[in-house]
Amino acid sequence: MKRTPLFDAHVALGGKMVDFAGWEMPLHYGSQLREHELVRQQCGMFDVSHMGVIDLIGKRVDPLLRFLLSNDVARIPRPGQAQYGLMLNAAGGVSDDLIAYRLSAERFFLVVNAATHDKAMAWIRIHAPSYGVRVTDRRDLIILAVQGPKAAKYVELSLPAGVGRRALELKPFHFLEDDRWRIARTGYTGEDGFELIVPEEDGLTLWESLLRSGVFPAGLGARDTLRLEAGMHLYGHDMDGRTSPLQCGLAWAIAWEPLDREFIGRQALEPFWGQPPLRKRVGLILQERGVLRDQQELFWEGKPVGRITSGGYSPTLGKGIALARVAGDLPIGTLCQVDMRGRMVPVQVVRPPFVRMGKAAFRST
Repeated sequence: MKRTPLFDAHVALGGKMVDFAGWEMPLHYGSQLREHELVRQQCGMFDVSHMGVIDLIGKRVDPLLRFLLSNDVARIPRPGQAQYGLMLNAAGGVSDDLIAYRLSAERFFLVVNAATHDKAMAWIRIHAPSYGVRVTDRRDLIILAVQGPKAAKYVELSLPAGVGRRALELKPFHFLEDDRWRIARTGYTGEDGFELIVPEEDGLTLWESLLRSGVFPAGLGARDTLRLEAGMHLYGHDMDGRTSPLQCGLAWAIAWEPLDREFIGRQALEPFWGQPPLRKRVGLILQERGVLRDQQELFWEGKPVGRITSGGYSPTLGKGIALARVAGDLPIGTLCQVDMRGRMVPVQVVRPPFVRMGKAAFRST
């Protein structure tokens, strides 16, 4: 298995190391529940260096990304802006979800999922030569995600003085570049936070500085329960290459206009643009004790109407919650049943997210 440069630091802190997408990563440092609560109430940090950073440089980098991605990078014209988007296949399925960051008129970088990194690199390298764009896999970088209501305070304390002050001024989905450091106000927890992308030789020093300032380490277990509460998609669960973004709650990540912009997957999806979806994404809240799990089937009036794509327990709400893909005409607020090992248990259909900024945020109407 592959290891990030912080592997020894995780072991020294008592991290329980597990296989994630071929990487040996910390699941938790003793208590997943405690780490979840610390991020919601104070501040925690995650080593997410297993994710991929891909640099793209060239005069025609904009046309390349406008063809490769569902969203339109022309909508982020100024350096320091970031945009969530999808890489689709020709059939309109989701090959990856990612964030594109504009460094300049001729420079971008992408942050892609660990499990899809090699596939994304290969796909980009197929198309980049036609646009004269140079592609670099930045495995020399470390990514630390500092998340929580007190994240800004700790980031300012831990970064060099000038960089820290500039970081506090960032708006969500904006970033700064300082020499070889990239500081973004983005995250995957539903809290305020920053993603610090720095050279490997600076990563351990920064990790230790954050620890000394009072930031708690958190593992991938808490990261998953936090993103589930925030209603955020997990690739390979809530969408994949066989899943249309129109049916999994990601239609907003497609820029249909201008109408003459061709992007991979457009021809397959455009006939369904503006049509009521046959399937849609919803949230579920368990109405009794228990934990909802991936792939459990959902029933309404005795008929199957969908399936859970991501399930778990919400420490913030104290309830079992899930994301599910269901029939497009199933109303929000409906009481349904989930088949839990042969026992039918009641759930309410809601509109996610479940939790944002530490508070309940779901809607049942």
